[in-house]
Amino acid sequence: MILEGRVIYPGNVEGEVVKCNSPVVILGDIIPEKGIVEGCGEIRDKIFVFPRGAGSTVGSYTLYALKYYGTAPKAMIVQEAEPIVVAGAIIAEIPTIDSVDIEKIREGDKVIVRDGKVEIL
Repeated sequence: MILEGRVIYPGNVEGEVVKCNSPVVILGDIIPEKGIVEGCGEIRDKIFVFPRGAGSTVGSYTLYALKYYGTAPKAMIVQEAEPIVVAGAIIAEIPTIDSVDIEKIREGDKVIVRDGKVEIL
């Protein structure tokens, strides 16, 4: 199955999905030193799927901190990327797409993110 979305930051990666079903408070839920999202699990070297971000604009720097600590996800797939996620993805250079129906993606799926598309393997 191939899902189409909008490219926020380009990249071609393949990996296993870690999915959060509720919005992620970027500044409060993510522990960048460990690459963990509280209530969802470890996102280091995974494809991080979530509906949208929430919270303070400082959350963009939390996404950058994931890159700094070497704990960033391979890519992010977001149903609706708001400015916090958009800015964070760009400054952290994390391949990101949005406008994707994340209900069709399950925890543990193997996916390829490429050119604004998600291929579920």
